Amino acid sequence: MASFFCSTKFLLLLIFVSAIPIAFIIHLETSSPTTHVYHYHSTGWLRECSKWDDANRRFIVSFFEGGLGVIPVEADYSPGDVLQEIPVVKDADLTGNASLGFTIDRERNRVIVAVADVLGNRYSALAAYDLTSWNRIFLTKLSGPEDEKAFADDVVVDTEGNAYITDAKADKIWKVGANGELKYTIKNPIFTPKEWYNKLVGLNGIVYHPNGYLLVVHTFSGNLFKIEIAKGDEVKLVKIDNGSLKFGDGMELLSPTKLVVAGNPTRLVESSDDWESGTIVGKAKGAIHRLSTAATVKEGTVYLNHMIGLGYPRKKHVLVEAVFSA
Repeated sequence: MASFFCSTKFLLLLIFVSAIPIAFIIHLETSSPTTHVYHYHSTGWLRECSKWDDANRRFIVSFFEGGLGVIPVEADYSPGDVLQEIPVVKDADLTGNASLGFTIDRERNRVIVAVADVLGNRYSALAAYDLTSWNRIFLTKLSGPEDEKAFADDVVVDTEGNAYITDAKADKIWKVGANGELKYTIKNPIFTPKEWYNKLVGLNGIVYHPNGYLLVVHTFSGNLFKIEIAKGDEVKLVKIDNGSLKFGDGMELLSPTKLVVAGNPTRLVESSDDWESGTIVGKAKGAIHRLSTAATVKEGTVYLNHMIGLGYPRKKHVLVEAVFSA
């Protein structure tokens, strides 16, 4: 039997099997997109999150290798143009950690970024940078080697500038004040599913609703939680109809009654009762081979961030318009 694995037949079989996904990827890459796509050249392979910065006509992207970049969209942009990513943050204090989910705090002219040690889960932090100068405003350590394993994944801010950061490893939410002070953590037994296989990736995407509460998705269980921060951080499980939010990642509110949950597929959820319940009303696939991880809204249109860049020597990433179908 061992001789088979060293034979020409086995080598040919291996080449044939590996060629199937490669051929599939080439087919997807060369097919004409069915929706609008922003292409941009990047300095890295992995981009976790992107947000549209309307005031400055640019996308902001987070680097899995650590840091932030901007992708300007000029007024004379034409579909098919390849945009350019410009690195703006490379924080030496955070070398070896990934910049993951982030949010734009428009009122305070800053961006708030969740930072984590992806492989070891031994360090998590929250960083804030000025949107004009890109100088760091604060860096707050959330966990370290002396603490339980943690994974700061996504972040949102409320109207007072408080930040809420999801821990995808230990199923909790850190609350950090507007000046970077760590206030406390939100914990609740309902966050943690019973099944071991649903605990692999926990609390992830998070949004702040204009009515004053948080919505948070648990990636592997698919549960959506409503957290009433004005009522002692009361936690409720949102009842979801017409499907599941399993493997949900970053989230974005399209309106007070419509929530986009990025993933593969990305789902559009609608609520008529202030998010006591919700119904999945549409799905969008995006570029499935590039892995959808976050959503952003540009001038009323949803665009999906995709983690994986392709191409050599210049890496090309995509932001794909999401068109939802029932």
